[in-house]
Amino acid sequence: MDLSISDSATIDPSLDAPTLSADTLKQLNTRSTAQGTLRLAIHLLILLGSGYVWGANVGQHWTIAIPALVIYGFSLAAMFAPVHECSHRTVFANNTLNDAMGWIAGLLSLYNITFFRRYHKWHHRYTQDPDKDPEMSDPLPQTIGDYLLTMSGLPWWWGKLTTHTRVAMGQLEGYPFIPETARAEVIRSTRLQLGVYAIAILISISGGQPWFITYWLLPLFIGQPILRFILLAEHTGCSGDRNPYTNTRSTLTLLPVRLLMWNMPFHAEHHLYPSIPFYQLPIAHQQLKAHFSHVDPGYIQVNREIVAGLNSTV
Repeated sequence: MDLSISDSATIDPSLDAPTLSADTLKQLNTRSTAQGTLRLAIHLLILLGSGYVWGANVGQHWTIAIPALVIYGFSLAAMFAPVHECSHRTVFANNTLNDAMGWIAGLLSLYNITFFRRYHKWHHRYTQDPDKDPEMSDPLPQTIGDYLLTMSGLPWWWGKLTTHTRVAMGQLEGYPFIPETARAEVIRSTRLQLGVYAIAILISISGGQPWFITYWLLPLFIGQPILRFILLAEHTGCSGDRNPYTNTRSTLTLLPVRLLMWNMPFHAEHHLYPSIPFYQLPIAHQQLKAHFSHVDPGYIQVNREIVAGLNSTV
């Protein structure tokens, strides 16, 4: 069964909106194992390089260690981006490679692609539908205090820990996006992931070195606020209807962010055409940008606007 996320959001049939031609879409839909491998290699090079600098300087040269930790932490948290792309099976031309790489990337970023693929498919199908879009189960910030809590990443950590635990125990009530036929696979995949974490913790403890904390837990804790800062911009402040030209935001940002986020900042383009691989999204952006309501110049500006609309109560 092909579980790739290829269908776009449910669009109001009465909507008169421009679309890419069939020939253009066919060309943009071309998957490339070479492009996927190159982006993965760049991401891993940044991850391993910054991790090495962090480890070599921690406790000695903090002016070098701290910037390296921030880069390492964000590149670790941003492994969510290949999880997202592999859930669409657009990174590589081979679906087995997409599934394997997505699982490993999820292991690094505390996501489980087997669960996420079903969750994310509903997000695309029911974008901004408060009754069906699973992303809307996480309340948006209403006050400055809510915003700061969201940016801390703490609700994300709690959500991941509780969800992984529930799924591993077979408690799938409340997850309507997981069909009966996929339940055993999702449970098995989540248990395997938690098992890998348990083994890593035991090895770290038995070796007398807190590397599980130094090289995974702490950096991911540091990187999550940056990822929250980016992901909050995707739909916040956009329309709550079925129009993908108005309910999703694309954000023009710096090359390093686009690189580590696998072009996810071109989010409106992605939601309109989920089948377009990450490396083709800049091309799609050039053809579609004039039709989107939300194309913003940078995440700082978007978050400033979000904060400006919040209740000042902490």
